[in-house]
Amino acid sequence: MSSKDETLSPLGKYKEGMPWNPVEKVILERRSIRAFKKEPLPDSMIKRILEAGRYAPSAGNMQPWKFIVVNSPEILAEMEKDAQKVVRFFMFLLDYTRGNILRRLYILSWVKWVIRLMKNKLHPVPFCLMTQIAQGKTPVFHGAPTLILLVEDRRGVASPPTDIGICGQNMVLAAHSMGAGSCWIGLIQLLMYLPKWRKKFGIKYPYRLNDCIAFGWPSPKADGIVPREVQLVQWYERGTNDAPRVKKQGE
Repeated sequence: MSSKDETLSPLGKYKEGMPWNPVEKVILERRSIRAFKKEPLPDSMIKRILEAGRYAPSAGNMQPWKFIVVNSPEILAEMEKDAQKVVRFFMFLLDYTRGNILRRLYILSWVKWVIRLMKNKLHPVPFCLMTQIAQGKTPVFHGAPTLILLVEDRRGVASPPTDIGICGQNMVLAAHSMGAGSCWIGLIQLLMYLPKWRKKFGIKYPYRLNDCIAFGWPSPKADGIVPREVQLVQWYERGTNDAPRVKKQGE
């Protein structure tokens, strides 16, 4: 069964072996876009994307978020410039792969501890990305004409970051369904090291800015199903003393 079937199943119905419905098609074919056309999205589309986020579920219906839309080319350029400055500063301190051997050995001796303390933020994937940014090979915000900042209200119930994730996923799926591209960007946190951007966006307790999403028209169009890892899923179907049945999901 392929999401590229010409005939899609109707919403609200299910039958064994039926083709994907439109919602499934959007979910399966959406991809993160890191190259955008300069042409901005219309405000009316951005409002619909925001509305999809506004209607996301949240613990206790607390809706622990507020949205900030940035589509000023001047402000976006300044954000990019400052984010790159922060990356270059951190990578000067942390990049143990550059410089002569004495510098590398000296830095590596203490960077190991920093990486252990910040194992998610300094995971090899973001570490390599920041290396590329510091060398001027990769932009932080991918040249997107619009950024939507997802500002978290830490007073939310249970896990506000989870609610922010659900909210953002609603947005990227809505954008894809209308032909726009998107990409989550956690490196917006870099700007929070600079007081001018915290002041500019009003980020102070109880609010926190950890995520933003870039939106725009993709260039080139790159949607489509890509391979995913096969997952081993445990199915508990019998009694409490019975072992689960393990099935492969994705074959």
